Amino acid sequence: MPVPLPQKKYAPQHYPHLKGLHGISDAVLEVHFKLYEGYVNRTNKLTELLSGLQARGEAAGSNPTYAELTRRLGFEYNGMVLHEYYFGNLKPGGATTPVPDVLTRALTESFGSFENWLTDFRAVATMPGIGWAVTFQDPRTRWLSNHWVTLHETNNIAGFRPILVMDAWEHAFVPDYKATERARYVDAYFQNIDYAACASRLAEPRGA
Repeated sequence: MPVPLPQKKYAPQHYPHLKGLHGISDAVLEVHFKLYEGYVNRTNKLTELLSGLQARGEAAGSNPTYAELTRRLGFEYNGMVLHEYYFGNLKPGGATTPVPDVLTRALTESFGSFENWLTDFRAVATMPGIGWAVTFQDPRTRWLSNHWVTLHETNNIAGFRPILVMDAWEHAFVPDYKATERARYVDAYFQNIDYAACASRLAEPRGA
């Protein structure tokens, strides 16, 4: 007889401190929070359904229901997690705060300068398509690199740490900006970054 599985359930995080962002309206944020909660709810539902299949001994690659629910879980799970990183690296007036030395050093070691990293990130963030622009850290080398993540799960780098995350889906900036004005949203985004939160995500330097 299958052994009962432990129940796992996530609760949506709340970000009331994000009201008053520069160039990203409270109205857009409220819609965005609701969309994020949908990812949390669907992650919980898929986890529940998959646990039920496992408990009944129906977890098999040949079971179409199990296979498709498992594939869908990656989309919903990453949608939840990436939104939490995104909201977590924003704060009103963030651009007025100095970039912590540890983050500046990490960016300079990987890109030559903070300005080089910023130029590269902006280039990634304004590429056509829907998805995410993410600065990742390689936990082995401690190098930072910028990546485009299509949807939520495609191009995520296995084992790498998200350091700075930007939602590039239209729901993150429409109707504040037109769908063709993502570059303006990117400009606004960089006036709201909590660089201290980004620095806290870095792995400790080797030998520290």
